[in-house]
Amino acid sequence: MIKKITFITVNYAPEDTAIGLYTSQLAEFLVTKGYNVSVITGFPYYPMWEIPKNYKDKPNYFSEEINGVQIHRYKFYVPKNRNFFHRILHIMSFNYGNAFNLKKIKKADLIFCNIPFTTNVMLGLYLKRKLKAKLWTSIKDFEFDAAYDSGLLKQNFASKVFKKILYKIEAYLFTKSDIISSISFNMVDRIKQKAPKTNPVFFPDWVDVDFINPENYTHHPHISRDKFTILYSGNIGQKQNWNVYITLAKKLSLYKDIEFVLVGEGAFKNDLLKIIEQEGLGEFIKYYEPIPYEDLSDLLCSADLHVLFQKSDIIDSVMPSKILGMMSSARPSIITGDQSSEVAKHIRLSQAWGFYNNEEIEQIFEDILKIKEDREFQKTVGKKARTYMIENFSKDKILNSFLDKIYKL
Repeated sequence: MIKKITFITVNYAPEDTAIGLYTSQLAEFLVTKGYNVSVITGFPYYPMWEIPKNYKDKPNYFSEEINGVQIHRYKFYVPKNRNFFHRILHIMSFNYGNAFNLKKIKKADLIFCNIPFTTNVMLGLYLKRKLKAKLWTSIKDFEFDAAYDSGLLKQNFASKVFKKILYKIEAYLFTKSDIISSISFNMVDRIKQKAPKTNPVFFPDWVDVDFINPENYTHHPHISRDKFTILYSGNIGQKQNWNVYITLAKKLSLYKDIEFVLVGEGAFKNDLLKIIEQEGLGEFIKYYEPIPYEDLSDLLCSADLHVLFQKSDIIDSVMPSKILGMMSSARPSIITGDQSSEVAKHIRLSQAWGFYNNEEIEQIFEDILKIKEDREFQKTVGKKARTYMIENFSKDKILNSFLDKIYKL
């Protein structure tokens, strides 16, 4: 019977976005169910890509307890230049340092490895063999696939050789896992392609629908009460199509009753802010640093429309978790990307609202203006979005499904 669980993850609390948020919520949920939970991780750094002041003076190896979870940290390399080479150093530093943290885990029944760092599974496989434990590999993102798809890694002979070697290592590690999961059905299918001998399962991210709740929020100061607010909140990175964002902002900036609000951090932030200024959009697009998690519901529920513009060539290597919060807020969403993607499927099923190709800028522009003028339509669409989240992605539903899966291991 599984009673002791060790997480190996790059991101953990006090990080309160993306992987850090979901992993922390899962670990703390398991503590409430009577499990003994430990975590091997790095120092917090995301999304600012900088270790916060209250952790900078800690020793390189530092252990602490948060909400009943024992955490073992290593102060690994956090690059300021986040190109592909420095990201590789980032990954190598995490694995090198945390190899020593493995000694602190004396007993475990289950090792839970979070990917995007595929190399985390190497640490998990070592612990599995040493402690005779089960190994669960959870794919949150195909980091290297996304690097190729987005153009972050240039296509040349050396990169092709590197890719081939990496994929062989990846397939080997996947086949050594007792259970392997991912957050979208398309990503589950990709795992099967990469490692045909595996039988991956669907274990999605979730949303706390009681927390992000339009029936219980305070209007956020970043959002005007007098304008139709179009919000993007999340990572500002290479996977988003910022050309579409800027083009639409220029067209909509002519309307004095509309505003764009941009909240987030990421590798492309400084470049994007420069483009915003160069295009004369500095007053129309209001930028704010990431907000605390406890204020997220107020922000999302205060907006009138959510947008997410994804690059069309990134199809199934990532399933943006930010969409769950967008839809839970009971506001319409406009999203672009590939029509065969997982996101497109959920938008169509939920009728939460429009999914477009990146070339359909004129249609998006016209539809935004129609949405702006029809408050009843906004409410109807928003209600459908939230209902879909409650029925399919609520926190209680997904976390209890985790318990069902480990009972069967």
